[in-house]
Amino acid sequence: MSTLAHIFETAGIATVALGSVRKQIESTAPPRGLLCDFPLGRPLGKPDDAEFQHRVLSHAFSLLQAQQPVLEEFAESVEEGGAEGLACPLPPRSNEELPAVIDEFRGLRPAYDRGIARYGNRAGTGRVISVDELERAIEALIRVVDGTPWKQAGIPGIPSRVAQDIRGYYELAALGLSDHIPAAWAGTNWFFGETEVGEILLAARAAMQASGEKRPIWFYMAPGDR
Repeated sequence: MSTLAHIFETAGIATVALGSVRKQIESTAPPRGLLCDFPLGRPLGKPDDAEFQHRVLSHAFSLLQAQQPVLEEFAESVEEGGAEGLACPLPPRSNEELPAVIDEFRGLRPAYDRGIARYGNRAGTGRVISVDELERAIEALIRVVDGTPWKQAGIPGIPSRVAQDIRGYYELAALGLSDHIPAAWAGTNWFFGETEVGEILLAARAAMQASGEKRPIWFYMAPGDR
């Protein structure tokens, strides 16, 4: 982001970079930067708090007047680690003849639809494959876990990108199951810690790593600490 900011500034376009990691924004040194002490994934701070978000944007836009490089810090912090558990009970098994992960996926469709209806496509599903293609992608991940090379398993796209759509489906389903917007990363923690498909995705990622696939293919299927 900061590299692009320098390119745009060279072309005469003023920019402001927002960052939540001090070392990162200081080391990349954007021409104009605003350091915000917010959880990762929440660039404007508090969800559904338009007044707070407008304060962030107003501070950011005020930096456009600076004629010299500037890095300022937003005065308000947001304490929201997201380590607590997300109360999203998974649906019970409805078809014992299906693999547990597929049964789980199908059972969450009503919750996914509620999440879409309430909040829109906040998790960005459908960037690579549609929601109706996700089951086929999960079946392909199962084949990868069983030893099939990913290119032969039928994954409908680059695994790291397909994984984002699968995660988006589950995180929107989590919004449909809960009565509030969860803390930052709480949905991701729930996905990888409690769901069948989260376990499958991590196992497929490990299988691709063990088989010697290039790092960008598998690494971004999950956060780096997984």
